[in-house]
Parts: sequence; C-alpha cells; structure tokens
Amino acid sequence: MTVRRVAVLGAGAMGHGIAQVCAQAGCEVRVYDPAPGSYDRARRRVRANLEKGLTLGKVSEAELAETMQLMFEASEIEEAVAGADLLIEAAPESVSLKKRLIARAARAAPEGAVFATNTSSISIGELASAACRPSLFLGMHFFNPVHLMPLVEVVTGPKTSDETKDAAVAFALRIGKEPIVVGDSPGFASTRLGIALGMEAIRMVEEEVASPEDIDRAMELGYRHPMGPLRLTDLVGLDVRLAIAEELHRELGGSTFEPPELLRRMVGEGRLGRKSGRGFYRWPTGESS
Repeated sequence: MTVRRVAVLGAGAMGHGIAQVCAQAGCEVRVYDPAPGSYDRARRRVRANLEKGLTLGKVSEAELAETMQLMFEASEIEEAVAGADLLIEAAPESVSLKKRLIARAARAAPEGAVFATNTSSISIGELASAACRPSLFLGMHFFNPVHLMPLVEVVTGPKTSDETKDAAVAFALRIGKEPIVVGDSPGFASTRLGIALGMEAIRMVEEEVASPEDIDRAMELGYRHPMGPLRLTDLVGLDVRLAIAEELHRELGGSTFEPPELLRRMVGEGRLGRKSGRGFYRWPTGESS
C-alpha cells in the first residue's frame, strides 16, 4: 500500500506529533479535532518543534516549509478521511469516545484504507468492533513526544490481516520509526512494562524509600534509562497513568498494577505533572508537551 494522504483524528499531545511526522515523510495530512482552536494550537506546536530542529541543525528551512504546507485542517471527519490511504485515530484514552469516532470515520473512509488507533492500553479487538472492516484495523501506538521517540508498537487485533500489519510496519519505517509487532494483550508490551515500573516507583515514594529524584537517578544511571519513571509520569500526565493503571488492574488483577493511594491523591489535588505545573517535580509552565 502506498500512503499519500493521512487523516489524523485528534490534534492533542499525540495527534499533533503524529501529523508532524507524517507530513515530514511527504504525506498530505488532514487533521480533525472538534475542539475549537485545537488545530491552530497543534500547528503552533508543530512549527515550534520544527524551529527547534532547525536551531539544532536537524531540520532544514525547506523541510520546515514543506512540512507546514502539507498539513491541513478538516472541519468534519468526512472531510478528513476523504481520499485517505491511512486513518490514525488519536483521541484521548476513552473506549466510548474512541468507538464513536472510529464508527463515524469508518463509515466515510475509502474502502481500502487502513485504520489505525493510537492507544496505549485499550483492546484493539474491542475498538475494531466499531469499524466497518476489522481486517483493515489495528493499533499504532506512538510515544510522546512523537517527533523524537523512535518506537511504534504495531498491535494486531484478532481480525487484523497480515497485509494490514505489513502495511503498518512499512509506514512506520517510512516515517523514521522503529516498529515492533505485538498481540492484543492488555497494555501490549511497552505500556504493561512501563506502568508496572511506574506504579512501583510511586509506591517507593509513598513508603519514603527515596526521593523522586533519586529513584529516577537509579534507573537512569543504573539501568541506562534515558528518563526515570517518575519524570516520565509527569510528562505523560498522572491522570493518564492512573486511568491506564486502573484498566490494567481490572484486566490482569494482582497488585502489580493497582494504583497507589499517593497517585490517586495527587490526581485529586490536580497535581497532574507538567501540564498542571506540578507533579513529582515542579515545572516552569502549565502547558502540556
């Protein structure tokens, strides 16, 4: 499958980054988000990312201009998916929200278009039930910030065809990512491992084993993690991590994914991490990454 046009459904922290890497790979990208001002904010974020790359010598003036020229706003889902070869849904982690969006987009999508959902934990099989053609549906789990993180999890559902999987792997490589293929198990591979480590790190803070800074330093220096689990939790959002942990705990049971009381309390207090200005660390701005 040759991907020339991509529809990105959702312009938030993940959607804008997905739109950016697709446009940088030469695809025409149409972005849909019903929230007023979402596309304008997404476009500013993409430009800021590219300008930083320009400053660092990683992006040329021509690449910046070409990327911005390939991104367009779609006022309706039907406009976004018209003529698209690939649809990527990037709505927040809500089963009901995603299924409504997927159902509407699938009805309007071209017959042979591949439909990917960017989810970190929701069952691909469940989301595929809202799509018209589940053989063309799968997960493509990107990581934040999308323009910098190399990994993409290609998650196959129970009805995903081999052709669809191969097309997604090929596209991930085209946009400069390193894909891994995983089955439709709760939390897939990366989220299951990441949440297990994150919840244990929060329990260690709760039990006063060490400070957040020293817990993170242990993983960064002792295990060569580029970022500690608590700083990562701040960047992802404590509310997001809580929701994922609750879902994994429901699906898998046991104590590994049970959210610590400290996490629930911090979310209740509005300490959500970088986007609120305070989590396990203090951040200079309340803007999300």
